Amino acid sequence: MTNSSRQTRAGLLFVAPWLVGLLLLTIYPFLQSLYWSFCRYDLLNDPQWIGVENYRRLAAEIERGDEFGQALWNTVYYAALAVPGSVLLGVGLAVALNLRVRGQAVYRTLFFIPSIVPTVATSILWLWLLNPTRGLVNRLLAPTGWAPTWLNNAAEAFSPAQLWAGTAGLGSKDALALMTLWGVGNFMIIYLAALGNIPRELYEAAQLDGAGRVRQFTAVTLPHLTPVIFFNVVMGLVAAVQYFTQAYVVSGGSGGPEGSTRVLSLHIFLWGFKYLDAGYASAAAWVLFVLVAAVTLLLFRSARRWVHY
Repeated sequence: MTNSSRQTRAGLLFVAPWLVGLLLLTIYPFLQSLYWSFCRYDLLNDPQWIGVENYRRLAAEIERGDEFGQALWNTVYYAALAVPGSVLLGVGLAVALNLRVRGQAVYRTLFFIPSIVPTVATSILWLWLLNPTRGLVNRLLAPTGWAPTWLNNAAEAFSPAQLWAGTAGLGSKDALALMTLWGVGNFMIIYLAALGNIPRELYEAAQLDGAGRVRQFTAVTLPHLTPVIFFNVVMGLVAAVQYFTQAYVVSGGSGGPEGSTRVLSLHIFLWGFKYLDAGYASAAAWVLFVLVAAVTLLLFRSARRWVHY
């Protein structure tokens, strides 16, 4: 056996555990769920082939706006607030914390700490903070006479229908987005690293041309941050459609009130493991997969217009 063959054999032996795990724990369940999506399957008895019935059911629920349709809207609404909000807040904090001031390291640490607090602990903390009667947030808002009911309310601050009807207000999904923005420190760190890689000569040249701070930000800082912004938008989108733990904890696993916190991941979990309808849950997961793949593809195509490398 040649030395090259020995190295190849040794390499395959080292990666074999990972390859076995990939096949058994990722690829096999992935393909199995595709088969289950065309079956009636309660996890207790053998799957029964029913064709596209589960997908017809999902289409009907989207048309009516209930069950899967409501969960889809909840996820879209949450993502529309959380993803852009995380980008704006992350960039703003990074630019502010990139200024050379006394105690810079302390400020960076304080803003980063919330992102490493365990998710369940964070959710329980926010349950207390957003309590309508005893929560710290509403106590701080008391002088203004504004007392949102937050997680006890299904209202939506930016819902077109509720804005038109005059019934819009801060509700559960707005609270979930607020909880996400509180943990934006992980994005902030990435933006800080990107800011450190921008050549100082560009700022000096901009100053010589008479550019002020705002013009330097729009002409130098922002274009150099666009690759990182694009990365965080894609990762934020993936995280938004996988959003589960916080919604489960704050609603007690029910998705309430009135289904307003039942995002797609929680909806799939409830139908798969509470109601034991794994066929329907698998179909919902595949619809979610296709939707995320389509949106991600659109993001990559749009990147040609605004991402500068």
